[in-house]
Amino acid sequence: MKESGRVTAVIAILEDFERRRVPLKTAIADWARNSRFAGAKDRAWISGLCLDVLRKRRSLVAATGDGGVRLAALAALHSMWGKSVDDVATLAAEEPHGPGALTDDEKRLIAEQPKDPNLSICADFPELFEDCVVRAFGDRAAEEMLAFAARADIDLRLNTLQTSTEKALGALVTVGAVAAPFVTTAARISAPASSDRAPAVTIIPAYNKGWVEIQDLGSQIAALAAGDVKGAQVLDLCAGGGGKSLALAALMGNKGQLYAYDNDARRLQPLYERARRAGVRNLQIVNPVTDKMALDALAGKMDVVFIDAPCTGSGTWRRHPDAKWRLTRDQLVRRMAEQDAVLGEAARFVKPGGRAVYVTCSFFVEENEDRLSGFLAANQDFVSIRAIDQIAASGLLTEDGRAAIAQCETPFGALRLTPARLGTDGFFVAVLERKR
Repeated sequence: MKESGRVTAVIAILEDFERRRVPLKTAIADWARNSRFAGAKDRAWISGLCLDVLRKRRSLVAATGDGGVRLAALAALHSMWGKSVDDVATLAAEEPHGPGALTDDEKRLIAEQPKDPNLSICADFPELFEDCVVRAFGDRAAEEMLAFAARADIDLRLNTLQTSTEKALGALVTVGAVAAPFVTTAARISAPASSDRAPAVTIIPAYNKGWVEIQDLGSQIAALAAGDVKGAQVLDLCAGGGGKSLALAALMGNKGQLYAYDNDARRLQPLYERARRAGVRNLQIVNPVTDKMALDALAGKMDVVFIDAPCTGSGTWRRHPDAKWRLTRDQLVRRMAEQDAVLGEAARFVKPGGRAVYVTCSFFVEENEDRLSGFLAANQDFVSIRAIDQIAASGLLTEDGRAAIAQCETPFGALRLTPARLGTDGFFVAVLERKR
C-alpha cells in the first residue's frame, strides 16, 4: 500500500472506533478482514499511527478544531512522526487513495498545533477523570499523564527456573534486549518506532524454551512484593492468564506450594501450557467449575495471598490508549465494588502472621487507597506494612532499585509505580499483614 492509502485506512479505522467504541484491535481486525491486500508492514504502520493518534487524541483534536479524526491523523504525522507539513499535504492530496487535499487553514492548523492550557487537553486524558488524576498526582499531574501518553518499551522477565539470567540475556541479543533497570531478572527492548513492527519475541528459541516471558517491569516489581516466599504456601487469587503466577513460581524456586485461582475458568486456560513451558512444578491450578471445595480448604492456611484485583486498567494507557477513551464512570464504580469483594474474599485465606498483597494496574486513588482504607476499617486484624521492604526481601532488586522504587512510596506504605518515575506501566502495590 502507498502511504496515502495507509492514512485513509487509519482514518476509516478511527472513525469506526469513535462510532462503535469497540477496542481498537477489534476495529483494526474488522478493517483488515475486508482489506486482504494489506501486508504485514502495512498493518504495522496503520496500527502504529492509530495508536499514536489515540495517545494524543484530545490535544490533536483540540488543536485542529473541527477537522475530526482525519485532520488529527494528518497532524500526528507532522507532530509525532516528523513529516513536514508539505509532505503531509502531498500525501493527503495523492490520487486515488489519499484522504483529500488540505486547505490553507488546515495546513496552518497542522503546522501550529497550539497548546491548550487545559490539563486534560494538554496531557491527553479524558476530562471525565480529571478529578481522579489530580487526586492521584497533584502538582505532578501534567508530567505524569504525558508519560502515560508516550510509547512503551517491551519488558521481559528472565525465568530462572529454566536458565541463568546471563544465558537468557545472551539469547535475547537478536531482538535487541538489554538488562532492565531495578530488577536483576528483567530485560528491556526499547520501544520501536510506531511505523515499525515490534520484535517477534514469541518465535525466538529462548521464548519457546521458557527462558523468557513478556511482562511489564511494573508487573514484575508487583510480583516481588510477595517477598521471600521460598517454601511458602501462596494463593494467586485472581490469576487470569497466569503472568504473575509464573513470576511467583520463579520467586519461590519451585519450593512450597502455589495455587492459582480465577473465578472465570476461561481465563485460566493459557496457564496450563505456560506453566509447562516455564518449568513450573509447584503449581496447582484451582478451577472454579470443578475445584471449589479445594479452594475452600485453603482458608486460613496461606502465608501469602496475592490479589491482582480487577480494575479500570488506567495504568496500561501507554499500551492501550484506546482504553482511556472507552472508560466510563459506571465502569469505575463497578470495579470498585469488585475490589471490595475480592479483598473481603482474600482475607479468609490469610493465616495469622500471613500477608495479602493487593495490586491493581490503575493509578486511581479510588481503586487503591480508598479500597484499602475501607477494608482495614472493617478488618482490624490486618495492618498495612511497607511494600518496599517485602520487595527488597525477594533479593532481586538491583543496587539502584530500592532508591528508585522508594520515590513511588505513598504515605500508606504502598507504591504507585508510573512511567514518569520508573518507566513502567502504572501499578499500585500494597501489602497487608494479618496480626498473629
